[in-house]
Amino acid sequence: MVISRLKRRMDKAKLIKAVASSSAIEIGMSTCAIETKLKSKVGKFKHLTLAT
Repeated sequence: MVISRLKRRMDKAKLIKAVASSSAIEIGMSTCAIETKLKSKVGKFKHLTLAT
């Protein structure tokens, strides 16, 4: 059970990094800035989660 939680966190981190790098290429912002926005808890749809 602990391993699955750790894996889920790692998968989420990889997903955030992939989305940030893809978005950075498209819009010309830094990957770090986009990752920070994605990780922040402030946002319009932060109460929603990804389907598993």
